[in-house]
Amino acid sequence: MPAKPHPHAFDPKPVLDLIASIEADLQRLKGLVEQQVEKFDPANPHNKAPDGKLTEEGVECCYRMFDEGKSRYSVAQQMKISFAAATHRFNTWRKLGGTKRRALLG
Repeated sequence: MPAKPHPHAFDPKPVLDLIASIEADLQRLKGLVEQQVEKFDPANPHNKAPDGKLTEEGVECCYRMFDEGKSRYSVAQQMKISFAAATHRFNTWRKLGGTKRRALLG
């Protein structure tokens, strides 16, 4: 005997529409958060003062790259600073607590 459809059959369309809407909202929120993370870009010209020294943003950019596990050599290349300057920033970053440090900027 074939199964009869239940008189109050479940319609999945509204639930699937809701899931799609939630996923779209999550993607939008992810994009907003990722834009803030990218604020500390090694190529950002605001990382260096006119005299060539790192600004507060540049120092924080170095520290965040160390937080990610990047080497002093990699930081030096990406920030376009000397290896000695990257080593100085690395040592300061370690003194501040390394990955457990409190961020200088947002």
